[in-house]
Amino acid sequence: MDYKKYISVVSDFPIEGIRFKDITSLMMDGEVYKKAMDDIAEYAKDKQIDVIVGPEARGFIVGCPVAYTLGLGFVPVRKAGKLPREVIKVDYGLEYGKDVLTMHKDAIKPGQRVLITDDLLATGGTIEATIKLVEELGGVVAGIAFMIELTYLDGRNKLSGYDIFTLTQY
Repeated sequence: MDYKKYISVVSDFPIEGIRFKDITSLMMDGEVYKKAMDDIAEYAKDKQIDVIVGPEARGFIVGCPVAYTLGLGFVPVRKAGKLPREVIKVDYGLEYGKDVLTMHKDAIKPGQRVLITDDLLATGGTIEATIKLVEELGGVVAGIAFMIELTYLDGRNKLSGYDIFTLTQY
């Protein structure tokens, strides 16, 4: 399916010069959203996945329906102060500073095969931090799936050595 037909491109959002790829227009079409999640679930089937992990907030939009489809659990990765139990954390860089991601300390068991999901692969920083969390707990990143990849930002290079699947590229 040509998912680009359903993704809105919004000029000058959130700042001037950015052409924001808006997946909410795709999500408003139930059949297309279902097909997108089914395509990611199909990618995951051969990977013997035990659990799905997704960073907030749009990683939840992808990861939860994929986990549901596959009958697997979902592990949220959140910013500092958002998870109620003991967490591990990692600092990561943003275009404009630093942030912290956290995961419950008991979320991944050693040896579990993990699919990481998110809406967009841009620079790869958020997913690189998510990988560190998964691997710190002994998880094995069996695949990473995105709805969109911005190839001109070279995020794939930051994630070299990992199997990456995207529905569409810009």
